[in-house]
Amino acid sequence: MAILVLLVLLAFAPAAQSQGPLQKVTISYSSRSISSIDLFIAQDRGFFRDEGLEARLVQVRATVAIAAILSDEVQALGSIGSAMRAIERGAPIKVLAVSLRQPLFWLVTRPEIKSISDLKGKVVGIVTIGGSQHTALKRMLQTARVNADTEVTTVLAGDVPAQLQALAANSIQAAALSPPIVIVARDKFKMNVLAGAMNEFTSLQNGLAVSEKTLRGQRELVKRMLRARAKANRYFHENEKGSSDVLARYLSVDYPTAIETYRLSRPAYTTDGIPTEEEAREYLKMDAQILGLAAPVPISKVFDFSLQREVNQELGVK
Repeated sequence: MAILVLLVLLAFAPAAQSQGPLQKVTISYSSRSISSIDLFIAQDRGFFRDEGLEARLVQVRATVAIAAILSDEVQALGSIGSAMRAIERGAPIKVLAVSLRQPLFWLVTRPEIKSISDLKGKVVGIVTIGGSQHTALKRMLQTARVNADTEVTTVLAGDVPAQLQALAANSIQAAALSPPIVIVARDKFKMNVLAGAMNEFTSLQNGLAVSEKTLRGQRELVKRMLRARAKANRYFHENEKGSSDVLARYLSVDYPTAIETYRLSRPAYTTDGIPTEEEAREYLKMDAQILGLAAPVPISKVFDFSLQREVNQELGVK
C-alpha cells in the first residue's frame, strides 16, 4: 500500500510543480516592431509560463537596458545589437541566442523627398546612437554617397512608431523603419521607401543576452528563458496565421499589414538561434571598424551558444 501511495505521489509531482509559484523575470526590448516577435509569441502563447516563468517584457532604450542588466534590474536583453557593442568595450555580458541575422530596416522619407541624395542637409531620426538601426541607416545613405556624419543631422526620435509620427510632423525627414511601421508609412502616410538593408549585409540584432554573473549563478533560469524563446521561434517559422495574429495584437495593426510584415521578415530570422561563424565574424569585423578597434573582438568574448545548443537538442530544433 505504501508503494502504491508513493507511486501516486510521484505521478502527480510534476503537475504540482508546474502549478507552483512562477519565477519572475524581466526581459527588455528596444522597439515596437517585428524584431522582438519571439518574445511577443512566447508571452502570448504561454511558452514562458510553460517554463515556470512570469515574464515581464519592458520596452527600454538599449543603452539604458545595458545599465539595467549590469545592476540586476533586468534579467535578459532581447535587443542585442547595443549589447554586443558594450561587450566589445568590456561589459561583462554574453549573447546566448540570435534571432535576427539580417537588418529589417528600410529607408523611409517624407513624400516630397524623391531620392536619397535629396536628404543632404535634412534631419534623420534614430533610436540609439551606434545601434543596429543607426548602422543600417548609415549604410543605406552611403549607397547614394550621402555622408551620415557630415551631410545630415541625426537626432534621437524615439522608437520606430514614434519616428513615423515625427516624419508625419516633419520634425524629421527620414528614418530607417522596420515592419510593420514601414508598411503603415507607405500605405497610410504615402511616404517614400527609397532603399532596403535586409539583403545588403549581416546584422545580428535580436535574441537573448544576459550578464556573465547571471549566466554563472542562475544557469537553469537562463536555460528556461532560452527554451521559451526557442519554442516561440519555432512557432514563428511554422505558423504564419498564428504569428500574424500576435503581430496584429501586440503592434496594433490590421491583419493584412501583419501578414505582409510576417512574409517580408521571416527570411531574416535564424531557425535555431545560432548564426553561422562567418556571419558572426563579419558582424564583429564591421563593428571593429565602426568602433575604431585595432582588431575584431574574438567570437568567444561576445557569444556563448552552449546552452542554446542544449535547448535545440532537447526540443529537436535544427
